[in-house]
Amino acid sequence: MTLLRAANVQLAFGSRTVFEGLTFTIEEGERVGLVGVNGSGKSSLMKILAGAAKPDLGELQLRRGARVTYLPQEPEFPEGATVQSELAVSQAPLKEALDAHAELSRKLEADPAHATQKMLEQLSALSDRIEQAGGWDTEHHAKTLLDRLGVKDWDRPVAQLSGGLKKRVAIARALLTRPDLLLLDEPTNHLDADTVDWLEDELDKLPGALLLVTHDRYFLDDLVDRIVEIQPGGGLISYPGNYAAYVEQKLVAQENAETAEHKRGRWIAQEVAWLRKGPEARRTKSKARIERAQKLLAEKGFQRPKVADLKVVAAPRLGHTVIEAEGLKKSFGERKVLDGVDFRLQRGERVGFLGPNGVGKTTFLRVMLGEIPADSGKLVIGKNTKVAYYDQQRAQLDPEQTVYDAASNGEDHVELADRRVALRDYLEDLLFPVPMQRMKVGALSGGERNRLLLARLFLEGANVLVLDEPTNDLDIVTLNILERLLLDFAGSTLLVTHDRYFLDKVATAILSFDGEGKVTRYEGNYDMYKRLREQSRAAALKAAALKKDEPKKDEAREEPAQKPAQKKLGKLSYKDQRELDGMEATIEAAEKRKAELEAKLADPAVYSQGSKVAEVNQALEATTAEVDRLYTRWQELQDLAAGTA
Repeated sequence: MTLLRAANVQLAFGSRTVFEGLTFTIEEGERVGLVGVNGSGKSSLMKILAGAAKPDLGELQLRRGARVTYLPQEPEFPEGATVQSELAVSQAPLKEALDAHAELSRKLEADPAHATQKMLEQLSALSDRIEQAGGWDTEHHAKTLLDRLGVKDWDRPVAQLSGGLKKRVAIARALLTRPDLLLLDEPTNHLDADTVDWLEDELDKLPGALLLVTHDRYFLDDLVDRIVEIQPGGGLISYPGNYAAYVEQKLVAQENAETAEHKRGRWIAQEVAWLRKGPEARRTKSKARIERAQKLLAEKGFQRPKVADLKVVAAPRLGHTVIEAEGLKKSFGERKVLDGVDFRLQRGERVGFLGPNGVGKTTFLRVMLGEIPADSGKLVIGKNTKVAYYDQQRAQLDPEQTVYDAASNGEDHVELADRRVALRDYLEDLLFPVPMQRMKVGALSGGERNRLLLARLFLEGANVLVLDEPTNDLDIVTLNILERLLLDFAGSTLLVTHDRYFLDKVATAILSFDGEGKVTRYEGNYDMYKRLREQSRAAALKAAALKKDEPKKDEAREEPAQKPAQKKLGKLSYKDQRELDGMEATIEAAEKRKAELEAKLADPAVYSQGSKVAEVNQALEATTAEVDRLYTRWQELQDLAAGTA
């Protein structure tokens, strides 16, 4: 059944048409990815679909009674809102259903003799509604979400939170509504890679439909079953399947279009040659052929979509020493951010930084850049090392400057590696046409500002690029270009990013920050990092299990002074015998769960997650009690079988 239908939707800002003629549908339960170049109107369309903005033309139809939840890139909250109050608002429909269920249950219990079939059907419908909306324990579910997202202060005013924490509260608020249609605009911004993995799993469990704008290509690959692309010239193209299928279909379509254009070119050449013959071509019986040739000559043929062309200014060759750190320490009050960190960046390396927000990734970058001093340790910057820094807050851009002035730095030409070009031409290659170059930076979209900042960064002639969340708000095509540029870059790169696909493509090593000041280096890309980390955790679990088994082995070596006499077996009931037969496997599973929880508590990273420690401790206590209970029951059954009970 169709959940949402949009017909002939059009939007313009002044004389600039953002999109026109957009027509599409979203079916119940469908997962759709929305893609398009920066400035094509993806966020504007999401606002229109959410009812937060109106189109200039067009019609929207939403299924009667359907609930829509919208998570914008920059979430907004009412004045005076707390974390708890925002989540309570999101669960209002669920609370209403719970209250109605409680009231109806009370009536039925008070007067069961007058219970009608209609009342019982209402109770069943309310139960189904509660289950669909997230279950019975609303506060526990909300707190569990916040804990996993790293939001620790339940009663704290939202206005006092950082931008990243506000985004996490907004994500929890959106997930708790469990709507029929969830609209998400760049939900992975400000999240670390592990939280992005978790969010992907949570979204996969939601029963409703999903419309997703994201630059995270793994998100698109794992979550969506259709991708809709906004065309720069207007209109939409729908591609069935996930991101991998979309890329394959785009490639085939482009190859077919180029083949058709090649045939069209040959046919036009033949017609032009025929027209030049003169009188023969002007005969009456040839008029149709003349008209067809003229129409073909007037038509625009296939044009490959224009994409941003990022280029790096030639930089000096790096020396033997690029950046070296030894024993770096940095604390803020009692909190250790860096605790004896050693690091060496070599020529040509591309090192990604991973870890939860607030564990010291950006602090480490700023120490290496000399923006803040380390408390102790040694830092050496090579004499040929020239660093360019990309700030995730985009603080390096003045919103009142024009695009041209922001890029120029007083120069009207750019010295590229192979040629000298006018700055206006360079900016046009970056999809900033001349009229746009006169615009104020503050009027640009997030992706356009990012592209401008990257363009300016690459003009600095640096041989070490320090990029703090460079992929935020960039369209997928520009991301591919940035990846190729970094792969071809002769210098070294440091990357703070949550984009797993990006790290898989470009990283040669990963630095993992644990939240307690320790940093571990893993060679390889993101996929290799995940495998090495899992192997390390598995080894730790195995070591913990072996350590636990050691006392039992010692006991086994001690021969008893005298073997007890074989006891006469008693008789177990069928049910008890079945229980005894499965007891060994049950105890083994409980022991394994206990070992996993003990290993979690041994991992310093868990202590950076606030109430997560208490949650793991509680689970460990419960599991330990369960193990004890199972051993007691096993002994009871053994005694029964031996006839001693």
